[in-house]
Amino acid sequence: MSIIETGATLHEAHRDNHTHRDVNGGWLRPAVFGAMDGLVSNLALMTGVAGGAASQQTIVITGLAGLAAGAFSMTAGEYTSVASQRELVEAELDVERRELRKHPVDEMEELAALYVARGVEPALAREVAMQLSRDPEQALEIHAREELGIDPDDLPSPTVAAVSSFGSFALGALLPVLPYLLGAAALWPAVLLALAGLFACGALVSRVTARGWWYSGLRQLVLGGTAAALPFGLGSLLGAAV
Repeated sequence: MSIIETGATLHEAHRDNHTHRDVNGGWLRPAVFGAMDGLVSNLALMTGVAGGAASQQTIVITGLAGLAAGAFSMTAGEYTSVASQRELVEAELDVERRELRKHPVDEMEELAALYVARGVEPALAREVAMQLSRDPEQALEIHAREELGIDPDDLPSPTVAAVSSFGSFALGALLPVLPYLLGAAALWPAVLLALAGLFACGALVSRVTARGWWYSGLRQLVLGGTAAALPFGLGSLLGAAV
């Protein structure tokens, strides 16, 4: 209300009060997934080894090996996945670009039909489609958005995804190992630090979702704690049997 009362136009007030967070960023998903996966997988790996009554040195080496292997695996997998997705999108854009060049009238009619299906009057839909089709690049962008549901100018970057995955996984996987590197001789400091990290990550994720920070934090804490407890129990059983 204060913005409108100062004399700003309704359009400016709406623009200033109606903003959205970025939900298409190529960094967010791999970063969040990488941090969670690094924490949970390395904690589970270390608790499984510790459950088998392994030495402190063995647990540390296991944690460091899990960090390195997981980080490089995540990097390679994320780069390949995003690169393949981008290549598929670019191939579809090439198909659409050729169709616009070879059959411009048919593509214009197709665009008009899309607007008609959304409730626009046929005459107006055709006029809008004609105006939008005058610029080939604009026409390609509109067709990509309407038919493929993508933005040609906002394709995910394989490099960004890979670097985000590597950094976030390594950071998450480092937490369970850190107490040992600082001189801890028992498992519980590593578990406490990892669980605190899981809660913190969940709470941070809530900043880009509609969930409360406590709900997101507790959800990650419970899931991560369960994932770590099960391998510990399995390691204890195997250690007793071997």
